Amino acid sequence: MVESGHIMRGGTIVDATIINAPSSTKNAEKKRDPEMHQTKKGNEWRFGMKCHVGVDAGTGLVHTIEVTPANTHDITVASKLIRSDDEVVYGDSGFVGIQKRPEIKENEHLASIDYRIVRRPGSLPKVSDNAIDWERFIDHRKASIRCKVEHVFRIVKRQFGYAKTAYRGLQKNANRLYALFLSSNLYMLARAGRSLQKLEIA
Repeated sequence: MVESGHIMRGGTIVDATIINAPSSTKNAEKKRDPEMHQTKKGNEWRFGMKCHVGVDAGTGLVHTIEVTPANTHDITVASKLIRSDDEVVYGDSGFVGIQKRPEIKENEHLASIDYRIVRRPGSLPKVSDNAIDWERFIDHRKASIRCKVEHVFRIVKRQFGYAKTAYRGLQKNANRLYALFLSSNLYMLARAGRSLQKLEIA
């Protein structure tokens, strides 16, 4: 897709989503998958794995996937999702402080990247009623680009129905996710082609 020009270069969006796993298996031992783990998201406890993705900021197509247990923090995997020629990286508030990570600071390329991380609303300074809230305006612009990553998660989970793990172990599920995200890229390209055709006809 890079060679064909469908994926642009220079910017990546990083994010992760939890894929639930069965709390127990239907075998004689009734044991949970040892490669899956439990984590708390908001007020809800989730058991399963986490799928980390790097998405092209220009097109919204997935270019990199990493799979870990659900209790792995998003920021610890971020460096593996960044391409060698990325100049800008977008992420949600879970990636605040990414520039201070040793794997980022000690790598010349990663340290030179412009990290545009959306901050938590409560951390933004308050302004008077008559002032322009530039901080929130800038964060809104960053969020409008970052949200492209949510489209691919929706396609895989809702349209392809992969909201729960299909196998035991991370590797088998990772192989399934590679195929699903490739399919989601093709789906998005097909949808974009149809939209372009309608514009040309109009």
